[in-house]
Amino acid sequence: MSTERARDSLLAAARALLLMAASIIGSLLLFIFSVLSLAFLPLGLGFLSTPLVVGLTRAHANQRRLLAHDWSGVTIRSAYRPLPEQRGGLAGRVDRTVQLLRDPATWRDLLWLLVDATAGFTAVVFAPALLLYGVYGLVLLAGVWQPIFDASGTIWFAFVPISSWFTAALAAVTGIGLFVLGLFLNPLILRGHFVLCRLFIGASHKQQLAQRVARLTETRHDAVDSSAAELRRIERDLHDGAQARLVAMGMSLGAVEALLEKDPAQARELLAQARASSAEALTELRDLVRGIHPPVLAERGLGDAVKALALRMRIPVEVDVELPGRLAEPVETAAYFAVSEVLTNAAKHSGADRIWLDIYYGDADRTLKIAVTDNGRGGASLDGGTGLRGIERRLGPFDGVLALSSPAGGPTLVTIEVPCDPPVARG
Repeated sequence: MSTERARDSLLAAARALLLMAASIIGSLLLFIFSVLSLAFLPLGLGFLSTPLVVGLTRAHANQRRLLAHDWSGVTIRSAYRPLPEQRGGLAGRVDRTVQLLRDPATWRDLLWLLVDATAGFTAVVFAPALLLYGVYGLVLLAGVWQPIFDASGTIWFAFVPISSWFTAALAAVTGIGLFVLGLFLNPLILRGHFVLCRLFIGASHKQQLAQRVARLTETRHDAVDSSAAELRRIERDLHDGAQARLVAMGMSLGAVEALLEKDPAQARELLAQARASSAEALTELRDLVRGIHPPVLAERGLGDAVKALALRMRIPVEVDVELPGRLAEPVETAAYFAVSEVLTNAAKHSGADRIWLDIYYGDADRTLKIAVTDNGRGGASLDGGTGLRGIERRLGPFDGVLALSSPAGGPTLVTIEVPCDPPVARG
C-alpha cells in the first residue's frame, strides 16, 4: 500500500470522527428542536422559532453538502425554493413559516436529520473503529490480555477467544487484518456516508431540471432587459453626441455656402469649426463602438483587452492572465465588461491604491475564473448598488456566478466563474 493511500485513509478516519460528532450532536439536536418547534405551532410560539430552526437546519445541511464535495467529490445539490423578502412583524413571521413548511425540501431535511443521527452516524463509525480495533488487538498481544483474563476469564476479540499467548497472537493477526481492511475501506465508507446524505437532501433530477428552467427563464428576462437598456444607451449617446455634432456641422456647411462669396474669411472660420466638429464626432463614435465591442477585444482577445483596460485605470492594476488561446466571442465580451465594471467600482468606491486581476481557465471544471482583489476599505455588498447585480445579470445567460468577499477594513475579493469551452488558438 502506498504512503498516499495510507495517509488518505487515516485522514478519512479523522474526518469520520468529525462527522460522527456532527451527526449525533448537530443532527440529533436539530431534529429535537424541529419537532418541538412544530409542536408549538398551535400555541403560536412555533411561528417565532420555526424560521430560526429551519434556517439552522439548512445551514447544517449546506455544510454537509460542502464537506461532501471537498472530502469525497460527491455533489449534493440543494432543492430549496426561493423565498421572497421577509416582511416585518408577526404577520411576516407567520408568512415565512408557512412558506418554509410548504417547501418539500424542509420536510426532507427533517427526515435527513433523523437518518443522519442514526444510520449516518452508524455508517461512519466503522472508519475509525476498524483502525482502533486493529490496534487494540496488538495491545492485547503486548500482555494486556493476561490481567483481563485473570480477572474475568476468556476475552473475545472479534471472533477469537483469547485465553493463551497463542490465541492472543491470533487476535493480533486478526487486528492487523482489520487495520489493513480499514485502510482500504475508509475512503469508501466516508463516500458512502455522503451518498446516503444525497439520497435525502439532494435535489432529484426532476428538481434540477425545474431549477434549470427557472434559472434560464430568469436569465432570459435579464438578458432581454439588459439588451433593451444597452440599445437605449446607444440611442441616447448617438442622439446627444455624434448626431448633434453632425447636425451642427451640416448647419455650418450650409452657412459656409452662403458666405463663400460674400465673406470668405468668415467662411473659412466656419469650415474650421466644421472640421473640429467632425473630429469630435468621429472620436465620440469610436468611443461608442469601443463601448459596444472594443476593437482590441475583437482583434487580440480577452487577455490583451483587459491589460489595455488596466492601463487606463487611475489605480495601478497588476494583471496576470493565463489563457492558452481565445474563448468564444460572447464569453469574452461578457467577461471583459464584467471586469471593466468591477475595476470601475473598485476605483470609485474602495479607496484602494492597488488592484490585482487574475484570469485563468480551469481545465478540470471547464470554467473561466476571474479574481479581482483590492486593498481598499472593504464593506462592499451585492445589495450596495455598486453595479455588481448588473454583472450578475450579464453573466446569467452563461450560467456564470459572481461571489464577493469584502469584510470591513478590506481586502475586497470579487470572483467570477463562467462555464465555457476551453480556449482555442486562432490564427
